[in-house]
Amino acid sequence: MARAGGRDSQHVGEEHLVVSSAEAHWIQTASPSQIGLLLRIPARSIEIFLQKIPAGEASDLHRHVHESIHFVQHGSGWSEIGDQRVRWSAGSFVYTPPWIWHRHYADDGRDVEMIVIENSRLLAAVDASQRESMGNASFADAFGANTE
Repeated sequence: MARAGGRDSQHVGEEHLVVSSAEAHWIQTASPSQIGLLLRIPARSIEIFLQKIPAGEASDLHRHVHESIHFVQHGSGWSEIGDQRVRWSAGSFVYTPPWIWHRHYADDGRDVEMIVIENSRLLAAVDASQRESMGNASFADAFGANTE
């Protein structure tokens, strides 16, 4: 409790408590999707970024040791998460468990925009971060299994 005593102060030293999505630093992934990094958010244990998937396209098939939750702002589509295929649309939250191969697909007709929240910073802080990608393969291509 002695160490926690200093935490009673309500002084907030971090800057950038409000960050606009217009400040995102966009990077192209190995797939047609893009990731918008929100570099000025001072979070220490979670990562929050934006993801765009063009209509009719998909992210890469990948897995990582952290959990992730995608909040779908715009568009609709489906995800292959392990041996399951799940549909989602605007307003949905899509959960991906740790170390499960997954890929997100946008329906034809409208780009998908998502907010992604993951605990990757926490794992990186203890040097336990890992990510693998199989590129643009589907789950069926990679594992010979159907996710429907």
